[in-house]
Amino acid sequence: VQELGVSTNANYKITFMLDSAAMITVHTPRRGLIDVKPLGVIWGKFSEYYSKKNTIMFDDIGRNFLMNPQNGLKIRPFMKAHLNRDKDKELLKLTQYLKEIAKLDDFLELNHKHWERYLSKKQGQ
Repeated sequence: VQELGVSTNANYKITFMLDSAAMITVHTPRRGLIDVKPLGVIWGKFSEYYSKKNTIMFDDIGRNFLMNPQNGLKIRPFMKAHLNRDKDKELLKLTQYLKEIAKLDDFLELNHKHWERYLSKKQGQ
């Protein structure tokens, strides 16, 4: 995120970011101890604004949203930012998806795993 200038560019409308410092450790039967990003903390502290119905989290590591899989969208990793900045279009496409789902009152019916398919359908209408 820093390499892209997201945190310092006023054109990005990001409400909050959770980095590795915000992660908690949980035990899972399948994976053992892992660190995850707990959206429940955000929902608990800011329940008047955020809930499972209106929150989406992007990450290139799917296990980071293990506690809230319905709210997670796994993105492709952004590698070598200084070399690939002009070629990477993932965030541009995600912008269109976010504009589409912003019209919804509830994200719980969405399957973010198929976000590109959803976007294609909406743009084809």
